[in-house]
Amino acid sequence: MNQISELGYVHRFVEGDRSGDGLTLLLLHGTGGDESDLIPVGQALAPGAALLSPRGRVLENGMPRFFRRLAEGVFDQQDLTLQTENLVQFIDSAVQLYKLRPDRIVAVGYSNGANIASSVVLTRPRVLAAAVLFRPMVPFVPSTSPNLEQTDLLIAAGRRDTIAGLQETQRLVQIFEKAGAAVTTFWHNGGHELGQDDLEAAASWVLKWRMRP
Repeated sequence: MNQISELGYVHRFVEGDRSGDGLTLLLLHGTGGDESDLIPVGQALAPGAALLSPRGRVLENGMPRFFRRLAEGVFDQQDLTLQTENLVQFIDSAVQLYKLRPDRIVAVGYSNGANIASSVVLTRPRVLAAAVLFRPMVPFVPSTSPNLEQTDLLIAAGRRDTIAGLQETQRLVQIFEKAGAAVTTFWHNGGHELGQDDLEAAASWVLKWRMRP
């Protein structure tokens, strides 16, 4: 598993099982994480899948993020737009370099990583086939709903999350469902941190997604 930066992001790529179904998990860490953080999560959620894990290029007090924020829960919308497009370009380039199936890329994002994954879904609906969003917030409210009728999403939220709370989760679900996405919601009894139940629910969801016709 090499750390490579030729695609514009420092990232790790783990080749998938060549006899498998061509699934690639795009792993997007939270604030302060890096390209190694979610590798074990990806391996647990989808054994045999390829793993593509970039490091966020924006620094906040030395901590990597995928886009800037102005305060807790207040996002820099101009930077979000720019960084979303940068991530889309990274995905497109990685598809070519690593010979990935573009119709089998599923994002797995946590917190800040889940937020930029949501932004990709809302702005470039065909880039991701599906997404697992751990503790996401609303990145922005689209002026016009995209067509997400072919997009499957799992939102894993914490009932006691003080960062991405109940109302925030419900707003995001409404935005996605209004756009036609198939949304499954899982509620963890704790806060913003991930629990084993989150991982088990996500693994079950990914397995069902992989097995569908």
